[in-house]
Amino acid sequence: MKTSCLALACSPRKNGNTAILARHALDACATAGCKTEYLYLAGFNYKPCQACGGCNTTGRCVIKDDAAVIYEKILTVDRLIIAAPIFSMGICAQAKMLIDRAQQFWATKYLLKQKVITDANRQPRRGIFISCAGTTLPGVFDGAQRVANYFFKMLEIELMASLCFDGVDKKGDILKHGTALAKAAEYGRKLYEQP
Repeated sequence: MKTSCLALACSPRKNGNTAILARHALDACATAGCKTEYLYLAGFNYKPCQACGGCNTTGRCVIKDDAAVIYEKILTVDRLIIAAPIFSMGICAQAKMLIDRAQQFWATKYLLKQKVITDANRQPRRGIFISCAGTTLPGVFDGAQRVANYFFKMLEIELMASLCFDGVDKKGDILKHGTALAKAAEYGRKLYEQP
């Protein structure tokens, strides 16, 4: 079966800097031989985690909205690209809201003592995290990287790399960056090539 890769563009700004990088990585992954899909997160309607504890007994969120659709796609792919900008020194709200809904997988792993991916024959899952920040303040990506690490761990996906570029603010600024597009393409290819 063909290796599959999903890119989640989490910025509310359509075709913004992180979205451009996600597309670039996904295109390289497709050229290498992957079956690919691109989702613009702002096009979906989902709520934040309600801290209701409903997932504690089933390992599945009880809220019925588009987060279930997104997670169904995430659970079925072999490779995942999360592209989210930094807002106010942290990962953007659209991404954080979806990631908070991963509480269901925390419940699966640590309360129910089950694996999130139950198919023993499934190839190892891998992913990359992409982010841009307008500021160049030290530590600007620290919080977002911790959140991304948690997210990939809960979904049993090996995080291959975090590609973070600071000083990138206005729409399209990433196109003037010296190495960002090449780096995104490099890791898009690596997502496919690494067994």
